[in-house]
Amino acid sequence: MKKPKWVIEKEQARKAAGFETVWLFGLHAVRDALMNPNRQKLRLIVTRNAKDKLAEAIDFAGIEPEMVDPRKFSAPIDPGSVHQGAVLEVKPLEWGGLAENCIGQENPRVLLLDRVTDPHNVGAILRSAEVLGASAVIGTRHHSAPETGALAKTASGALERQPYLRVRNLADAIVELQGMGFLVLGLDGEAHETIETALDGKRDLPVALVLGAEGPGLRQKTKETVDQLVKIDASGGFGSLNVSNAAAIALYASRHH
Repeated sequence: MKKPKWVIEKEQARKAAGFETVWLFGLHAVRDALMNPNRQKLRLIVTRNAKDKLAEAIDFAGIEPEMVDPRKFSAPIDPGSVHQGAVLEVKPLEWGGLAENCIGQENPRVLLLDRVTDPHNVGAILRSAEVLGASAVIGTRHHSAPETGALAKTASGALERQPYLRVRNLADAIVELQGMGFLVLGLDGEAHETIETALDGKRDLPVALVLGAEGPGLRQKTKETVDQLVKIDASGGFGSLNVSNAAAIALYASRHH
């Protein structure tokens, strides 16, 4: 029997994902990836100056660097990228599923991103998530920022340590978290209640916060799936926050009175 077209396409996509690699750049991002034992490292290209600065991490990773002349630095990254003389080809990290990342901590906090596609925003969110103790940041496989050099550079090392999961369907992930006992709050500027009032007396619960892209905000399906829509308590009547700032404030507000 001939395989249906969708089955063949799915298999091809899975095979392509297996070959997928990411080029990280910049001393900080490259150093943290080299020091991450869970990161599969394929190829390191450095100038002599960068090699000296990364000597300890290179030894730790046990990788043989390829030396290049700074004036002839050619690597498959955007020419405008600030690489500081170091690029590293890696495989995307495998974090596993929701259950193993979102359960286990006391009063866990999780961030879900509804079509946040800007790698700089996602990188900044990963950084805040690490600092403020989120168990995981969850995006979607399509319409969300994949692991890229730009994301890693903005995350400033957090990409190597902060679980960043990408699920097939955000609404399904929300329902799965609800099944684990999470209270799922969607951030919406039009909501009547603030995060603080919605969590009054419930801060010991596991909480998931869902943020939409700037402009469109949360999709209708997402709004219908969350337990409640909430807003950040703002003093002024005008203006809106960048999604990465909103994520940091929402995370902090979910833990503190």
